[in-house]
This record gives sequence, C-alpha cells and structure tokens, in this order.
Amino acid sequence: MTTENSRSNDKAQIYTIIEERVGAVRDKDINALLSNHAPDILSFDVINPLQHVGADMVRERAEKWFSSFQSSIGYEVRDLSITTGETVAFCHYLYRVSGTLIDGGNVEMWVRATVCLGKVDDKWTIVHEHQSVPFDSETGKASLNLEP
Repeated sequence: MTTENSRSNDKAQIYTIIEERVGAVRDKDINALLSNHAPDILSFDVINPLQHVGADMVRERAEKWFSSFQSSIGYEVRDLSITTGETVAFCHYLYRVSGTLIDGGNVEMWVRATVCLGKVDDKWTIVHEHQSVPFDSETGKASLNLEP
C-alpha cells in the first residue's frame, strides 16, 4: 500500500528529474539529459519523424538540436503537474525554448510536454515523452507564437 509520504517522495524524485532535464538542456549536456531515460524510451517529438525509439535515437536527435544553437539554450518550465502511482507516473507542463541559432536566427516558442515514467527498484525512469505544438486548422501551420 502506498502512503502519502511515499507519494510525496515520488513526486520530489520526479520534480528533480524535470529540474535536471532543464539544466541539461540549458547546458547542452547530452549525458545529463539522457541520465534518467530508459534504454527503450519511446519519444514523440515536435519534428519528423513520428517517433524516436530508444535512447540512442533520442541522443542523436538531441545532439543535432543542441548543435543548432550558438550557445546555451533558454529552457523554462511552467505549470508542472505530477501524478504518481505505485510503478507508473506522468507529468505534464509547458516549456519555453529560446536562443540564437547557428545561422543567426532566433527561437522563442512554447511547447507542450508529457513525460511518462516507470519505477524500478525505487528509481523513476522516463519511458515515454511527448512534445507538441498546437496548429492552426485553417492554415495547417504550427502556432509558434502562442503564450500561456
């Protein structure tokens, strides 16, 4: 049986995982970013293809993304909500990405994220992540200028 204290500890562990993720993206630290990912993670990203399967694919995608920025990446999480069970948990939040690209272009956009975790030996691991942006149904274009 799960106690309120263990739920509180679980939420604190997951909060830490998200905070570590924020720091890893800001620092463009690929190893730190992947430190809490399951080897067989399934990732739905905002860009093609429809899915990335496995930590190696997530690593490849993140390395490409990190290298597209001139320096650190602005990464701000807002409205984090965490729900835990005994062996599965999920959280969702909005995050803002900002920075200057290698080609001199600027990025500033809000993205929606859902992260699903599994618990093995009292350690939470990211097993699925889904990131998306809304789109305008009339134009079919992503709505990149929305703000919470």
